[in-house]
Amino acid sequence: MMKEFYQMTGQEVRLNVNGSVEPLTDAQIAINREKHGLNQLAEGKKKSLPLIFLEQFKDFLVIILIVAATVSGVLGDFESTIVILVVITINAVLGTAQTVKAEQSLDSLKKMSAPEAKVFRGGQYIKLPAEDVTVGDLVSLEAGDFVPADGRILVNAAMKIDESALTGESLGVEKDADVIEGKAPLGDRLNMVYSGSFVTYGRGEYLVTSIGMETEVGKIATLLKTTSEKKTPLQVNLDNFGKKLSILILIFCGILFGISVFRGQPMADAFLFAVALAVAAIPEALSSIVTIVLSFGTEKMAKEHAIIRKLQAVEGLGSVSVICSDKTGTLTQNKMTVEDYYVHGRKVSAVDIDVKDEGALKLLRYSVLCNDSTIAEGKEIGDPTETALINLSEKLGIPYEDIRKESSRIEEIPFDSDRKLMSTYNQVGGRVVMVTKGAVDVLLNRVARIETAQGVREISKTDKVEIEKCNGDFSRGGLRVLAFAYKDSDSDGRCDVGQGAEEDMTCLGLISMMDPPRTESMDAVAECIDAGIKPVMITGDHKVTAAAIAKKIGILKDESEACEGSSIDDLSDEELKSYVEGVSVYARVSPEHKIRIVRAWQEKGNIVAMTGDGVNDAPALKQADIGVAMGITGSEVSKDAAAMVLTDDNFATIVKAVENGRNIYKNIKNSIQFLLSGNFGAILMVLFASICALPVPFAPVHLLFINLLTDSLPAIALGLEPHSKDMMNEKPRPANESILTRDFLTRIGFGGLSIGFMTAIGFFIGLNGWFTAAELGGSVLLGSTMAFGILCTSRLFHGFNCKSDKPVVFTSKVWNNMYLIGAFVLGMILITVALTVPGLQNVFKVVPLGMPQILTVYGLAFLNIPVIQLAKGIYSKLKKGGK
Repeated sequence: MMKEFYQMTGQEVRLNVNGSVEPLTDAQIAINREKHGLNQLAEGKKKSLPLIFLEQFKDFLVIILIVAATVSGVLGDFESTIVILVVITINAVLGTAQTVKAEQSLDSLKKMSAPEAKVFRGGQYIKLPAEDVTVGDLVSLEAGDFVPADGRILVNAAMKIDESALTGESLGVEKDADVIEGKAPLGDRLNMVYSGSFVTYGRGEYLVTSIGMETEVGKIATLLKTTSEKKTPLQVNLDNFGKKLSILILIFCGILFGISVFRGQPMADAFLFAVALAVAAIPEALSSIVTIVLSFGTEKMAKEHAIIRKLQAVEGLGSVSVICSDKTGTLTQNKMTVEDYYVHGRKVSAVDIDVKDEGALKLLRYSVLCNDSTIAEGKEIGDPTETALINLSEKLGIPYEDIRKESSRIEEIPFDSDRKLMSTYNQVGGRVVMVTKGAVDVLLNRVARIETAQGVREISKTDKVEIEKCNGDFSRGGLRVLAFAYKDSDSDGRCDVGQGAEEDMTCLGLISMMDPPRTESMDAVAECIDAGIKPVMITGDHKVTAAAIAKKIGILKDESEACEGSSIDDLSDEELKSYVEGVSVYARVSPEHKIRIVRAWQEKGNIVAMTGDGVNDAPALKQADIGVAMGITGSEVSKDAAAMVLTDDNFATIVKAVENGRNIYKNIKNSIQFLLSGNFGAILMVLFASICALPVPFAPVHLLFINLLTDSLPAIALGLEPHSKDMMNEKPRPANESILTRDFLTRIGFGGLSIGFMTAIGFFIGLNGWFTAAELGGSVLLGSTMAFGILCTSRLFHGFNCKSDKPVVFTSKVWNNMYLIGAFVLGMILITVALTVPGLQNVFKVVPLGMPQILTVYGLAFLNIPVIQLAKGIYSKLKKGGK
């Protein structure tokens, strides 16, 4: 079995890649370029704009409407044909406008490639465009350089590389050129470098082993292409709902057609009316209304720092039951911060440091001196652990530049991963002092004395045990610890610089630091748990660090709930489904692990949101039902793969987005209830008339008027109903829960029954001439006119019934939606004009109504409110009593 590059020596890698230990020749470069191509990422084929537009017509309801429009046109009813086609075209345009976007993930990945690279060609290092780098090239790196391709380090001089975008690890990785024995995860391959990362410290040389799509970034690009986007619960529900509703309506219309033909009505007329009824019963404006409501939702959420890139994600957030969150930059601040000092035998919290405390002040000054980081124009430059030290100095009101001016650096011994130490020589008060920092275990073996509050003395075994105990406490808390020591010059003012210089030192103290949790993360996690949502941390960082952060913010309750990504490698997908239930923290994970974890939760019937900011998060963001990227610290790749981008990088914003999503789904259901109960009332009225051998109560134009003018605005207004915080007290709804639940159908059925009953009364009044001047009498046209008026106004009044599942019309809440009140007033004006203006009677197939008939229409329509409100009150009490 062939060894991995990180398991080979430098010479073995050269022989394996180039066939010799010599640099590439021009001929070899040409061969490799032909074999591997340019160092860039392949781009997938994108959907064209016309194809995206045509895909909007795949909805089953829309297909039924197209068939209805075609039949209407063939039978000569061109008005219906035009109206239907206009409605579905508007819906398609709206859908296209929202979904049209190129897949930008791969473009963003390309942008991450280094623009230039220093490559050994023709006996010297020259700068080349990154895309010209090929397998076998020798590349030189130094602090500030982006890594242009994956490769094996051959020469290393204290090199540290930021790989957080790939691994999620917040600290720069100390590299070395040594062979690694056995299998190692990506983040632990210390002798390898990866495209898209950058050098924060030191310098080195490496041999390119992979370019383009063969790099780790390229593998992520491949994962993005092969990871399918998930439909949100609303999309799935509306698809199923459309099919069931269409079949139900077609059955009703078939029954009506059969009854009409049986009664001797011409087949063409019977068929035309059955089609007209189908058009009226199918809420063709539903897709447009849902799109508009979701669009308003995106505007509201944008004001609350959440930009929605994929419209259906607005509602999908409301049904999230698991949030898989990255740690670095999402739950934490992505900024190393000093937490504690250990000096003169005691721990001091960073917030409690007193600059008058000589021991703490000395440790602060020496931590600034043995430090290469700087702050230029507000930007931190250098290793994150070092910038944390100078930030604390600035915070305490002691400018780090003043400290360095007072104690100028004379010489230094740079950090390297073998010694795990860094030393500087500074002029301090007329003498030279060597300040050393490094790993606690290494430094303890090199100190002979310890500084205490009483002065400097020989270090004892007890002192070392106490320091080791303190270091252990810090480490178990997920803190990174640095030890500091110093060595004064001899009587001649000289200090050793050569080998053995970093011995016989005086221990000064320890400084612990961490990437701290965001202050709002703890409250946001608690809210998630209260709302029935399970938060899960998935990170590339070390298990101890991840578990410590997770405990602080409430994700982790017990250490057994934390594991490393390697522990799931040998689990089958079926085993993983059982395993994820007991795990709250995953550390040292790869992009493939993240996708498997997300998919395991999905296969258990959960709606999964995945948050992240790195390149390594992008495939899982795309796999998740709702991908959430960070807008400030997030990579362009993660933003492009996500459905939602947080402009404030605040985990708490996700909780607010979930609340919005739940409210929007409730409002959409209210809109659907409004549309269907009104349509059901119309169907019942027509069936009743057909069964009783009565004249047809409506003309096709009546039904189209209701659908297009008096139904759409109240339905949209209901979708904009004010949000309620009470929604967060409920558990997430099941992923497979249909819109058409028993309770929902009951409300639709009773609402439709009430509307149909009031309409039937009005039809009989007009048909028989009741409450009409004797000389006018009754007529089919008058009955049809009154039925039309009552059906239309009943639906307008019914909008207030649909505000809530509980009886709220006779409370102050009836006035809290000005959009609904406006839609009601406009609808009443339109129907009153249609019923009373003589010039419109031919257009709307009505007779002008006098004041008694108008009052009768309004009165019967209004009766729907007390009837349905009373029924809601009784139904709510019965449900409560049944629990």
